[in-house]
Amino acid sequence: MSKRKTYSKEFKEEALRLASKSGITQVALDLGVHPNMLYVWKKQQEQQTNKAFLGQGNLADQEMIKLQKENACLKEEVEILKKVAGIFPDRSGRDIM
Repeated sequence: MSKRKTYSKEFKEEALRLASKSGITQVALDLGVHPNMLYVWKKQQEQQTNKAFLGQGNLADQEMIKLQKENACLKEEVEILKKVAGIFPDRSGRDIM
């Protein structure tokens, strides 16, 4: 099984810069990448201007994973606070949570 090639952000940006001058087909041949890859990179750059080429995987998937981790952390903090509230009840006689 062959390993999938990955390209750095700088490589992609430079390839697109060259493609804008010389054309996608020629640059793809020169760099040894499929022309469709350049079209995909171009689309990503147009749609996600500042966030294009941040890393591997879909940007939406990365954001979802980040939010899921943050959500899990917050849930854990809430559980800890509930336990603390049970141990140290409010002196006025009412529950905190």
